[in-house]
Amino acid sequence: MQGEGEAYFSRYGLRGMGHMAEDILFCVDADAEMNVEMKLGTQGKGLCRLDAIKQAIILFVHSKLMVNSQHRFAFATLRNSASWLKRGFSSDIDVIGQVVRGLASSGTYPRCDLSELFRMAAAEAHQSIALNRRLRMVLIYCRSSVPIEVAMQWPDKQRLFTFDALYLHDKPTHENCPQDVYDSLVDALERVSEFESYIFESSSGSARLLFRSMCILLSHPQQRCPQDEFEAPKDISKMLAAAPHNSTSGNLPVPRRETEDNSGVPRPH
Repeated sequence: MQGEGEAYFSRYGLRGMGHMAEDILFCVDADAEMNVEMKLGTQGKGLCRLDAIKQAIILFVHSKLMVNSQHRFAFATLRNSASWLKRGFSSDIDVIGQVVRGLASSGTYPRCDLSELFRMAAAEAHQSIALNRRLRMVLIYCRSSVPIEVAMQWPDKQRLFTFDALYLHDKPTHENCPQDVYDSLVDALERVSEFESYIFESSSGSARLLFRSMCILLSHPQQRCPQDEFEAPKDISKMLAAAPHNSTSGNLPVPRRETEDNSGVPRPH
């Protein structure tokens, strides 16, 4: 009998998912559209996109370092093309905080060529790989009328880093083209990303959605599911409200998946 019980209650093992420490390069837009005001909370009080982005980056860095103190960060800024703001990856939160506080908008830029940013990322990725690490680039972009360009011919099989993007934009009008900008970002992600990349966009002006998206980007690219299969966070209050009063199963109903806003900009597939 003892042998039968031991055979029945066999040990269950879950194979771990491999992952490496990350070198994360933030590239932040320096266009004047970073100064557009966002809503914060239910009282309608706001802060500009740039200030909200600074807070979200600091939250991201603190959270990543709590998970693994070996993660490192560097920063670039994006005008007509990219340039270093702080070259050299660091885990020093004081140094990182000083760099993030120095982020600023510096004018209106009619072009956005990511060629130099890709060159920078590729060069850093070779060094990261040599140290048994992986490079990820996170682009934060805010222009509603300037699609992404990649003037250089990027090799089809060269995938050295993962490319995530946060796109904050105005609602579509006759004077802007956020759909074209979004499509150009998706195309760039698909061309260069080594592992599963995520892109989030919002025209709602809600700082809450920015922070939510940044929290999802905490996920390690080597451990991600495809974005179109990802459904989080779930709104528990809505699920409880939708549950029938006479339900005795104890299971929450599966909610209908909702988009972040009514911008009309689709998610990549």
